[in-house]
Amino acid sequence: MNPLQPLLRQKNLQFYLSRSWSVSWPMALIMFFEFLIGLTDIYIAGRFGKEVQAAYGFAVQLYFVFIILANALTVGTVSVVSRLFTSENREELKSAVFSSYAAAAIAGAALAIGGILVTKNLIGLLNIPEELKPMAAPMMRIYSAGLMFHYLLINSNGVLRSCNQIQRSLKTMALVCVINIALNFFFLFHTVLGFKGIALATASSVSIGSLINMAHLKRVTGGGKNLSLQILKKMIQIGWPIGLLQVLWQLSSMTLFLILSSLPENRIEILAAFSTGLRIESAIYLPAFAFNLANAVIIGNLIGEKKKEDAFKSGIVTALIGVAIITVMAITIILNATWIASLLSENSLVVEEAKKYLYISMLSEPIMAWGIILAGGLNGSGDTKGVLLSVALSVWLVRIPLCYLFIVCLGFGAVSAWWTMNLSQLVQAFFISKRYLRRRWLGSPLNH
Repeated sequence: MNPLQPLLRQKNLQFYLSRSWSVSWPMALIMFFEFLIGLTDIYIAGRFGKEVQAAYGFAVQLYFVFIILANALTVGTVSVVSRLFTSENREELKSAVFSSYAAAAIAGAALAIGGILVTKNLIGLLNIPEELKPMAAPMMRIYSAGLMFHYLLINSNGVLRSCNQIQRSLKTMALVCVINIALNFFFLFHTVLGFKGIALATASSVSIGSLINMAHLKRVTGGGKNLSLQILKKMIQIGWPIGLLQVLWQLSSMTLFLILSSLPENRIEILAAFSTGLRIESAIYLPAFAFNLANAVIIGNLIGEKKKEDAFKSGIVTALIGVAIITVMAITIILNATWIASLLSENSLVVEEAKKYLYISMLSEPIMAWGIILAGGLNGSGDTKGVLLSVALSVWLVRIPLCYLFIVCLGFGAVSAWWTMNLSQLVQAFFISKRYLRRRWLGSPLNH
């Protein structure tokens, strides 16, 4: 045995840890800012009562549907731009950045107009409690007004982290967080906007953030304005499965919301508790998603450098780091569930139901983190179809059918839905792990 081999392995591990952590910690901090915004939103909504909390939860789920295209395009953007950045093809890089940014602006503007025009009728058709509709509709119209700027913010953040400029993205999102939270309290205490101020705070802060990032992109790329349909086609080819995946995911979230709306007792309180629990759970999910996004950049950069074996190992190391952090966070939330839930609602039944949700959901968080972080690596390699299949199967063949069976057909309570969600996380992590460990994504035509 070569006596230097253990040392070389140690140096390799240090390389993987250093590279993973250098991208992951700023992304985790960015996601923490997102969490603070969501936590403030649900707190402000709680000041207006359980009905506003429930309406806000539904409006946010619907809003996520509207930003699906932004997330899908950004996945394709990161996969392409991260490789071009390390391959040092500067002109093609400039063209890719401009093409993705232009596409984000056009898609965001079109959906903003559509959202303003159709939101009221759309919400009117959905089977949610009637008392929630007059609150959800105006919130969604305000969210829609800022949609184009949110598209540009999401896309530009993806470009910045792909070009080793994640610190700039971090500073932008820190400012967005401060502005959003400050406006939330300003609108609550110093205006007559009421609950509508929650949506206006978000629309205003993302608009400011997108303008700041626009200036950052000019410094990074030199302001090239060459639109390339070929590059845009490649981005769409990589991104469309993630777009479809997020459509299916958001439809499943809304379907679950509607299934819970059919509960015979305490449905408003349970819906408010579900919204509260999801916001608290985002303290776990958002860091996991941060490692997902970081893994996409790390693997994309290494593939651009023709280091496929390093890409595979770095993905595993990034996932292990993420799982360790998520496990500690999940234990912390379990130990403090009562106190945390009480901060966000004054209704005792909402607090009790939120606690049940947290106790159950936290058990599967390390499994969720493992699967979602490896999925980020697959996204960075361009193997987005594999992620689509894995998540779609776990949600639409496990989560939704079993929730419907237990709640609507068998008359079980909301707790059965929480356990079913855990089961679907386990199935999802299994399929993604199997896909990743086979390494077929390293031989994808997109990686040559």
